[in-house]
Amino acid sequence: MSNLAPKRDAGLPDIEQLNTMVREVLSLAKQRGATAAEASVSYGEGLSVSVRMGEVETLEFNRDRGMGVTVYIGQSKGSASTSDWSKAALTESVDAACSIARYTSKDEFAGLADTDILARNIPDLDLYHPWDLQAEQAIQMASACEQAARDEDKRITNSDGATVSTYQGLSVYGNSNDFIGGYAGSRHSISCAVIADDGEGMQRDYWYDVARDSNQLLSAESIGKTAAQRTVRRLNGKRLGTRNAAVLYVPELARGFIGHFSSAIRGSRLYRKSSFLLDKLDKQIFPDFANISERPHILQGLGSAPFDNEGVQTADKDIINDGILSSYILNSYSARKLGMQTTGNAGGVHNMCVEPGQYNFEELVKNMGTGLIVTELMGQGINYVTGDYSRGASGFWVEGGEIQYPVDEITIAGNLSDMFMNIQELGNDVDARGSIRCGSILVDGMTVAGE
Repeated sequence: MSNLAPKRDAGLPDIEQLNTMVREVLSLAKQRGATAAEASVSYGEGLSVSVRMGEVETLEFNRDRGMGVTVYIGQSKGSASTSDWSKAALTESVDAACSIARYTSKDEFAGLADTDILARNIPDLDLYHPWDLQAEQAIQMASACEQAARDEDKRITNSDGATVSTYQGLSVYGNSNDFIGGYAGSRHSISCAVIADDGEGMQRDYWYDVARDSNQLLSAESIGKTAAQRTVRRLNGKRLGTRNAAVLYVPELARGFIGHFSSAIRGSRLYRKSSFLLDKLDKQIFPDFANISERPHILQGLGSAPFDNEGVQTADKDIINDGILSSYILNSYSARKLGMQTTGNAGGVHNMCVEPGQYNFEELVKNMGTGLIVTELMGQGINYVTGDYSRGASGFWVEGGEIQYPVDEITIAGNLSDMFMNIQELGNDVDARGSIRCGSILVDGMTVAGE
């Protein structure tokens, strides 16, 4: 099995060290009577700096490592973990997992992923781009970000700070079905949040960027300026009377809207019968122009992975095809519970991509005519059993296809089943800063409540 290893001088351990540890743990499990076993070893390190009002507020170096092992004795399962990589600690962890398995009830659905779907060729997805960022440089960058925000407008009077973070990690997974694989990854970000005060009220907003490669990040100054502009435009917000209206989710919030759909089709919700999308496979739940797919092999994608947490090969697949639900999101356990096969999603979705429509954000606002642009959501008012949706919101009221004024202290509500079917447009302003990639989403017929 090939592995994608960073250079030793990058700061991460040699991948062969982790491979050897996984093999040792699996061997120990077999010696102690396990009929099957799986183990993962991970190492990560990073730097995070926050500056607030021109002063360094936090400076954090972090380094973490761990080993987790799961053993199966027949159909009984036991798990244990440790952050100690010594031979004694690894042995104790395996012993603990085996002891737990011997006292655990049998579960006919427990076990490793099937051998024939494990990854045998691991592609290089270009996920590892270490950033040789020193603390002094990070402080300068965070300071420049915040200062750019404070200089943008005199109404920026306070700050929640600017943060610069970098992280790199290496992980290896193996199991007793003769699979072992690992790869390195990196993740870097810059963010800024500031407060504006015009004498009559105060507002807070933010902006950020995140990427695998630091060279792909927006400049610290541009992030600060955008954070300030977003904050100032929210001043003098009004409340709205209760009404039915179209709602336009900006891309960074549309991602969360699609995330509710993703959560509702996860196997754990389905076999527990706690999802409003139960038994909806091969049925229409979105308009026929909607297409959503998983693309796990996007180069440098924040959600990309060559295999899932069970070693199953990841692959492109359609989830929504012309509005019809064509796939659930399953790991091996939930798939067996449902009488199906895993979809290679142990550990989550790897780049869920909403096919963009033909309009950009400005065109969507014009097409909406009258309605609400939502730029911030608060609370977690989602009932996945019924699909009922209710969240605090703020944004901008639109009339005649033009933004009229900011609004806040309102609530938007509906039912997710209806909201999905009431999608009018999918924007082409795709936000790729996460494992869900989508543009703005225009939903008709929602309840907006305020005064």
